[in-house]
Amino acid sequence: MGRKSDTAGTSTRREYLRYGGAVIGGGLLAGCLGGEGDTPAGTETDTTTTMETTAESDPTTMAETTGTETPAASSYSVSMVPVGDVTFEGVPETWVTNNGSWADMGIALGQDPPAGVWLPSRYHTHYYDEIPGVSVDKSSIERLSQDGVSKERFFAIDADVHVIDPNFITNRFKWTDDDVAEVERDVGPFFGNSIFSRNYSWHDDYRYYTLLAAFEKLAAVFDERERFEAFASIHDDFQTALAPAVPGLGERPAAAVLWAGGDEPEQFYPYVIDEGTSFKHLRDLGVRDALANTDVKDFHSSRGVIDFETLLSIDPTVILLRGQEAKSRDEFRDTVVTFLEDHPVASQLTAVENGDVYRAGPLYQGPITNLVVTERLARNLYGFEGQLFDRERVAAVVAGEF
Repeated sequence: MGRKSDTAGTSTRREYLRYGGAVIGGGLLAGCLGGEGDTPAGTETDTTTTMETTAESDPTTMAETTGTETPAASSYSVSMVPVGDVTFEGVPETWVTNNGSWADMGIALGQDPPAGVWLPSRYHTHYYDEIPGVSVDKSSIERLSQDGVSKERFFAIDADVHVIDPNFITNRFKWTDDDVAEVERDVGPFFGNSIFSRNYSWHDDYRYYTLLAAFEKLAAVFDERERFEAFASIHDDFQTALAPAVPGLGERPAAAVLWAGGDEPEQFYPYVIDEGTSFKHLRDLGVRDALANTDVKDFHSSRGVIDFETLLSIDPTVILLRGQEAKSRDEFRDTVVTFLEDHPVASQLTAVENGDVYRAGPLYQGPITNLVVTERLARNLYGFEGQLFDRERVAAVVAGEF
């Protein structure tokens, strides 16, 4: 069942908003609400090892804007499924978003950090340590998910735009289409698409966006076309530099991607590499999926876990653990890896014996995060040495120096 905007003819605090299109309702609850070390928040199912290039950038994005394109204070619209056309009289200033993918895009576009994020613990701002002059203080970012999601919190934040797929909030929480419409009418519009996962049943009826295509959409919202194009150029050069760092298929180790929270994990949620943006770094690196051709089912479809005995029967060459991104390399080594090395069963795993257990990268990736974690994994998996992207160039684009 769809929902159309009821804002027409209504006097609101933000009269600049005109929201069109329908939102697809219904579907099943998926994922969960825990922090970084708890159960994962949704995964994907299909396997792909194709390399992503700038073809993922959506060439129709800017063509879909309507109204006057300049100056910035004039009316302009940006279209994205499932929200349709959202028209603004001015560039949004205060904003909230549901995860670190979109938050990172905003930082890359030179914006202030979002006022709220679904789970700030999964917005890993320490990746910015790699980029000179770029940092984000998360202490001022409000957690939107607190024993559910309160409409009052949205009213209190008073954001100009909510970079959240409205279907996410109606299918994951006790919100109705009327609740979404109320926030749109009295606070600000929703604009987003749940890009990180390809497994939500309620998302089957409308398109997903790749990382760069979604980034281009948000750039249109913030009127930052030049910054987007500068980052797209960085992405092009990064892909070019990455290609020779990836060995031939037969030389790549088979890696099992697992969620494992805490310092001493004994159960694991298996991930099968898919096309969601949370797997972009793995696809770009052509990672061979050790679980793809086994009887182990992706956690998203099975809600199952595996133990060390099951993992030993597969015996992957490399183990990539999610749920560990809040730890530094040394912290990860001194806790999780040490525990596995001392465990009577885990210590028999080839990956543990050879010291090939690594952090897998975050669920939520934006254009900066993806550069950092892809380069990190290229070093771990393939022994790459050196840098694959220019930190100073990234910093300059964030600062508005193109």
